[in-house]
Amino acid sequence: MNLKKIFDFISNLDQNNNREWFAENKDLYLSAKADFDDFVDIVGKQLEVIDPNFRYSQAKDYTFRIYRDVRFSMNKLPYKNHFGAFLANGGRKSINAGYYFHIEPNASFIGGGLYRPQKEVLKAMRQEIYYSHKDLEKIVLKDDFRKYYPEFMSDKLKKGPKDFPKDCDAIEWLKYKSIAVSHAITNEEVISDSFAKDIINGFKILSPMNDFINNAVRENLEVE
Repeated sequence: MNLKKIFDFISNLDQNNNREWFAENKDLYLSAKADFDDFVDIVGKQLEVIDPNFRYSQAKDYTFRIYRDVRFSMNKLPYKNHFGAFLANGGRKSINAGYYFHIEPNASFIGGGLYRPQKEVLKAMRQEIYYSHKDLEKIVLKDDFRKYYPEFMSDKLKKGPKDFPKDCDAIEWLKYKSIAVSHAITNEEVISDSFAKDIINGFKILSPMNDFINNAVRENLEVE
């Protein structure tokens, strides 16, 4: 397994993001993808240890296709310039909060949480935050959490959601459309022997926040 191979492939793809080049070099893609899938297996199985609620299946359930959907995009490049995996019960399309890692030259990161959830899931999360925002703050305002994940995704309403009083103590948390965080990773960290361990350490810090969100979803939507 060689994650540097992923960097090399993506760097070449950046210079040749067209179907002709990709077809001629698909063996390079398949080789890089095989290494990425092997790495997802390693991380997924270790994640089961730190998050007893998570059950790993197989890499293809969590990894994203490299092919872009260009139908409604101004960017017509056919291929993504990164490899990514979202680890959550139910796979990459799960409505649960989960764990994400993203490999891209000079732009790799790990993170997770709940990103742009469906309306009913967002409402379930907000209901829990409304009643238990102090519990959320005990998790995300801890020194180790803030040091590793200094900011939440800046994806907020200008005013609070209509279903909640605008003067409640939790209003700033309720404005978020996503409860998601990230931590930048250098190229050197990605290709180091300790990368899997580093990811798991980051996910361990994130795990209590995901538990908070997933408990809210399970209780309000009866999701397994």
